[in-house]
Amino acid sequence: MANTYTQIYIHLVFSPKNRESLIKKEWKDELEKYITGIVQNKGHKMLAIGAMPDHIHIFIGYNVAQAIPDLVEEIKTSSSAWVKYNIKPKSKFSWQRGYGAFSHSRSHMDSVGKYVLDQENRHKKTHFRKEYIHILKKNIVDYEKKYLFDFFAEN
Repeated sequence: MANTYTQIYIHLVFSPKNRESLIKKEWKDELEKYITGIVQNKGHKMLAIGAMPDHIHIFIGYNVAQAIPDLVEEIKTSSSAWVKYNIKPKSKFSWQRGYGAFSHSRSHMDSVGKYVLDQENRHKKTHFRKEYIHILKKNIVDYEKKYLFDFFAEN
């Protein structure tokens, strides 16, 4: 009997609408746990997750039974509803259209996992825009600035 074997690691990156700082420190851990549940309930393995006020990194062992766009859509739709229902933020919470998805080899699992978990320290030194463009270039992804997330003037 033939079997299918895969070993795929995906690093997802996306942002709240207009890249606003909508993810609050008081509830980011709960959001990360909720998203972890979504990922794992779909048969993927959560390897690392790191939310910042204006973006999130999710590193998973990817299950090929679900298309990446479908997974991202499910994460965004379900977590937006969860925030609205459970957190009831003062401003409207939603995710921005688009995302980054980057594949990694098994030999990079530790370094990518540490990278995702070290977001707070990383962003003491650099802004998300610079980080995201660096990720695109490092992964040799052709991009057009007009199609990147809506970035506003950095502080």
